[in-house]
Amino acid sequence: MPVEVSVKITINQIRLPYNHLDNRLGETIERLLKLSGPEEIITIQIKKKSIDARKKQQLMYIYEVDVETSRDCFVDNKNIMLTKPIEQYKTPVVGLDGNTPPVIIGTGPAGLFCALILAEAGLRPIVYERGSAVEERINQTETFFKTGQLDLQSNIQFGEGGAGTFSDGKLSTGVKDKFGRKEKVLNTFYEAGAKDEILYSNKPHIGTDYLITVVANMRRRIIELGGEIHFNHFMEDILIEDMTVKGLVVKSDEAKEISVNQLVLAIGHSARDTFTMLSEKPIEMEPKAFAIGLRIEHPQVMINESQYGKDRDRSFLPAADYKLTYRTHKGRGVYSFCMCPGGYVVNSSSESGHAVCNGMSYFARDAVNANAALLVNVGIEDFGATHVLAGMEFQRKWEKKAYELGKSNFSLPVQTLKDFKLGKVTKHLGSVKPSVQGKSEFADLNECLPEFVSEAIKEALPEFDTKIKGFDRNDAILIGVETRSSSPVRIVRNEEMISNIAGVYPCGEGAGYAGGIMSAAIDGIKVAEMIIQSFQNNK
Repeated sequence: MPVEVSVKITINQIRLPYNHLDNRLGETIERLLKLSGPEEIITIQIKKKSIDARKKQQLMYIYEVDVETSRDCFVDNKNIMLTKPIEQYKTPVVGLDGNTPPVIIGTGPAGLFCALILAEAGLRPIVYERGSAVEERINQTETFFKTGQLDLQSNIQFGEGGAGTFSDGKLSTGVKDKFGRKEKVLNTFYEAGAKDEILYSNKPHIGTDYLITVVANMRRRIIELGGEIHFNHFMEDILIEDMTVKGLVVKSDEAKEISVNQLVLAIGHSARDTFTMLSEKPIEMEPKAFAIGLRIEHPQVMINESQYGKDRDRSFLPAADYKLTYRTHKGRGVYSFCMCPGGYVVNSSSESGHAVCNGMSYFARDAVNANAALLVNVGIEDFGATHVLAGMEFQRKWEKKAYELGKSNFSLPVQTLKDFKLGKVTKHLGSVKPSVQGKSEFADLNECLPEFVSEAIKEALPEFDTKIKGFDRNDAILIGVETRSSSPVRIVRNEEMISNIAGVYPCGEGAGYAGGIMSAAIDGIKVAEMIIQSFQNNK
């Protein structure tokens, strides 16, 4: 009988025209491997896919693929090699064995992934979230956009999925990890309902419309594995004895005290009332530098033409993005952040009397405008004070001014780029119209930024125009104010991920250890691993 052969081969640097037909990839693989026909290919799995737009007249897609063939073939090509097996992330199962389950505060990416790993380990975590489940949270945010009535506990910043639920859902990260955590995050998102593109795109994103489904499915999986998630439960207090956590007080309809041995603080970067409570405890915290600025909007077609060239078949190309950086003559860093192709600017306020904005996109990224934050680095020396919450108060100062510029009814202040440079309130728009989700009001945005931030942005704009043609156009739209790029504090922790209070695990973006969905999720996994290890050590 013939012996069945299955050979797995990895091919790098397959370059195809951007508008190639679907069968072109298979035909190219056949040619590179010198196969006799498509019947000798068992499977093709795309591992990476990116666009090379350096030569606008020769836009190319670049692929890395894993191919399983029915013929043992050898090709002398440095870009073709036998596939190296990848060890999948495995969660050790330890079980509670009568111990108190770990408690997690927050259901952002850090909290959700920490809870998922702990649940997979059989530790039945208990999660408390101050906001609502995502299904209810959608209605609450829509009500806010329409009426300006803000729910202080459940909004764009607070609620299931965290601030990332109402964003572009970018999954790019500079985090280096050789333990499979990144793949664990991507596969979890895919299994929970995200598009398979996130598994191979070099700039993966989920989109708000899919994030809502993904987050809800992750919650269901945690519960299936024995975990608990309690919404509309706010952590009022942490109970500490002899520098060890003993419990916490959570409030829903009424306050209740809960015994805790391991407490994960995945509170998010906007939990200011919680930061204040923590600062009054013997928990070691420190102020942290961040960045503030504005959102800028351009026509997406302008960004596409600048990045891809004119007369391109858009059916073969994603909405173009950009990443820009500049250093002013005074040494300030100015950069684009959280760029949302084909997206919207959203009112992300979470506190009475303070207005803040952010960007979001749906998966299709098919809205008229592109938007991005233009941020300027702010150091601790800029805060005007040295106490641990000085950065938080600095954020509040400018958000309060933005709120007042918006007629004190949660309208976001809006201005054309030309009028921003001139320092006058906008009276008339050009061809670019704001895409604000929520109410807006014409204002002079110079009044809700430190002068050094306004001047840095103005200095950077002409330089950015040399990278993206039309970036400095007069009718581009600016919206304020963006202050929540990262946490203004860091809750200090050691190599075991524990703070100076035994049993307390600062985690994710709010604790100062992440800067986006992926890095926060990975940090949540790392904290879970440390808790699992503590259970293993105590057996």
